[in-house]
Amino acid sequence: MMSLVAATVMCGIDVLERDGFALLRGRSVAVITNHTGRTRDGRHVVDVMVASPSVKVVCLFAPEHGVRGEVDAPVKDGKDEKTGLNVYSLYNPGAGAGRFRPTEEQLKGVDTLVFDIQDIGTRFYTYVGTMGYAMEEAHRHGLRFVVLDRPNPIGGVWVDGPTADKDRLGLTAYHPIPLVHGMTAGELAGYFKEVKGLDGLDLQVVKCEGWTRADTWEKTGLTWINPSPNMRTMNQAVLYPGIALVEATNVSVGRGTDTPFELVGAPYVDGQSLAARMNALSLPGVLFYPIEFTPDATKFAGEKCEGIAIMVTERSRLEPIRVGMELARALHELFPEWDDARLINLVQNRVAADAVLRGGYEAAAPTWQEDLGSFKLARARHLLYD
Repeated sequence: MMSLVAATVMCGIDVLERDGFALLRGRSVAVITNHTGRTRDGRHVVDVMVASPSVKVVCLFAPEHGVRGEVDAPVKDGKDEKTGLNVYSLYNPGAGAGRFRPTEEQLKGVDTLVFDIQDIGTRFYTYVGTMGYAMEEAHRHGLRFVVLDRPNPIGGVWVDGPTADKDRLGLTAYHPIPLVHGMTAGELAGYFKEVKGLDGLDLQVVKCEGWTRADTWEKTGLTWINPSPNMRTMNQAVLYPGIALVEATNVSVGRGTDTPFELVGAPYVDGQSLAARMNALSLPGVLFYPIEFTPDATKFAGEKCEGIAIMVTERSRLEPIRVGMELARALHELFPEWDDARLINLVQNRVAADAVLRGGYEAAAPTWQEDLGSFKLARARHLLYD
């Protein structure tokens, strides 16, 4: 009988605190974090550091959604109400590309940047891009860069999907890595140091303890904290790499409902036709049924949509990228109103996106195998966990 007892995983902050913050003692620290930067018992990383006589926290940097996770819009500079520390935004698209990076002025008096954010294991989640840009600035200014590592919620084994085209890089595609990379933030930091030529960067990763590559979130014993407002369950996390592929197009993926990334639709969609088409593919580990829903925010807010609900029946067999690409193909072939030109926005690979529209996942998958193989070879040099 399979054991249901979860492992006792310690994240990087737990290990750092247990070891008396030795890595930060005597240093002037800026912390890049959000609401997911918690100890195993639920304390925020900033509060823990500020309370420690061993750590001097100079300022905070806020990724998307803010230091305390209360913002679902561009983040503004300000002060952290609890600690009084200055908070500088690393997510303010309207202020230009520079607002995704710490500036020289903001880094005055800082000799160490600490990154502690829960990633979701998918390329277009913005936190990885935030880390990469901050690493570049740490390298430029001769700062130590410390990653307090956390498990990859969808596991560290699954690696798949197209790599981003070099002319489509940005916050949601910091480097040409696959859609699902199978790495932790700490492992990605080591990989980025190599491929971005950040030789000489003083990169330190405080590893998790008790986590192995095959472990998905429910096996860690850690409390789930929504990494972003619309990432609320593990079902949503595992569907996200596939369902979010169509999010830039003119469909709702459930934002503004109780189940984001578990349904897809639009006012012009016939839910019964779409469900029948998707079920006819007999995709492993998933079923679809027609649904009506009315988002109360974001796309199609207040409008009745028809579409499909996505029911995960066997997560171990689920192939989310296949699901998302077959969904894109079905939308393309069933509904002339669907804006297929925007599929590229999150696929971020022109050859793969075109292949999806021609023949779904089976046509697209061969287009990325060579790049995927090269990535896996480079990735292997930076894996920190068995």
